[in-house]
Amino acid sequence: MIERGPRILVVDDQSQMRIVLRDLFEDEGFTVLEAETGRQALTAITQEQPDIVLMDVRLPELSGIDVLQQLKLRQITSTIVLMTAYGTSHLVIRGTELGAVDYVAKPFDSLDKLLDTVRRHLPVQGVTSTVGEGTGQIERDPRNRIIGSSPRMVEVFKMIGRVASHDVTVLITGETGTGKGLVAGAIHSYSPRRSGPYVQVACAALPETLLESELFGHEKGAFTSALTVRKGRFEMADKGTIFLDEIGEMTLSTQKKLLRVLQDKTIERLGSGVERTIDVRVIAATNRRLEEDIEASRFREDLYYRLNVIAIHMPPLRDRREDISLLVEHFLDRHRFTPDGPPSQMSQDAIALLLEHQWPGNVRELENVIQRAVTLSAGRVIQPEHLRLSPASAQPRVSHPRALPESLALLERKMISEALFLSNGSTMEAARLLNISEAYLQQKLDVYGLRTPVMSEGQRGADS
Repeated sequence: MIERGPRILVVDDQSQMRIVLRDLFEDEGFTVLEAETGRQALTAITQEQPDIVLMDVRLPELSGIDVLQQLKLRQITSTIVLMTAYGTSHLVIRGTELGAVDYVAKPFDSLDKLLDTVRRHLPVQGVTSTVGEGTGQIERDPRNRIIGSSPRMVEVFKMIGRVASHDVTVLITGETGTGKGLVAGAIHSYSPRRSGPYVQVACAALPETLLESELFGHEKGAFTSALTVRKGRFEMADKGTIFLDEIGEMTLSTQKKLLRVLQDKTIERLGSGVERTIDVRVIAATNRRLEEDIEASRFREDLYYRLNVIAIHMPPLRDRREDISLLVEHFLDRHRFTPDGPPSQMSQDAIALLLEHQWPGNVRELENVIQRAVTLSAGRVIQPEHLRLSPASAQPRVSHPRALPESLALLERKMISEALFLSNGSTMEAARLLNISEAYLQQKLDVYGLRTPVMSEGQRGADS
């Protein structure tokens, strides 16, 4: 048989999905290879050397992440696109770190978009991707993990995975409360510097003289209250990472000194005159529009370009409403009324209010609202009267028009999430509320990557 075009390996344990993808790619001139387990995929990649691999994350025998790890250990290069309905930050970041070139979520927005993704990553003139270095864990403290499965958050996760192992400066932008600090911590946790110190500096919390002392340290007698020698945060972060939060609040004088640190990799304590070499990765964050500050001569343009080597933007919560239910579940689990008690539950009306609110304070505001509601409800079912929302329009703002299938999928996911809250996680009761079969509901839970806090008897032990 004469092969007509690029060779693609489709890896999925569902035969119907493989049939659909095989027909799609064969119609486009691809030669399609198939595998239904992780071990089969590893063998096929090793022996057949396909041009590109489209692989599900959840697989029998070996997961997609396990396959990537094995490829790295064997020093085998391959262009791999991951696909899954389970859009957790750890899966996306870990897969990207291990060498996956992209990630597509199930159900697919459209087969045309899937084709575009695959074509975009086809190797050109023999160039292939290499498996990335590093085995860091983002979720050392599970309370601080980044929650989200929306397309915009998946892009953030992929960026973290791509840049973490490269020792470049990163600028994280976004409104207050979006989780910029969590992104900085994730980059450090996945970087080769993860065994070194991680030092955070709140630039907006200190006046100029104290900020310079905090950053660069001081000698005894450098100023009136300098009674002892003190190391600065840059020295403390040597061989590690320093996170400069709200960097846009720095004065021009401090910005000039920071620029020198970035250029020369040296610092000078206040009152010293002795230069000290440091080895520090810098991650900065701001809620300001630095381009406007540059125009207004409030921020140095040369410093901006030094910081903005890699840019990551954290979207506001109003632009990723599909993540609200996941965040609510996370915060209910974190802020229990009693340490040993079960998480509180939300009424349908309370959930509706949360989904419609504009969230000017973003994720931080949502966590505060949930923590307060748990207290006011005494750990029982949270009702609308237990929510104390900041003054904001209750009508959701449409940032851009959505295609009908996407809108219907968002509505379906929202209704299922609400039913699970009302039924305390019982899929049997949730199916009854939605007037659908429990088997159909379980299928949709898999599609949308939803997990239930309490499972029906037939489901116990089924989730892996």
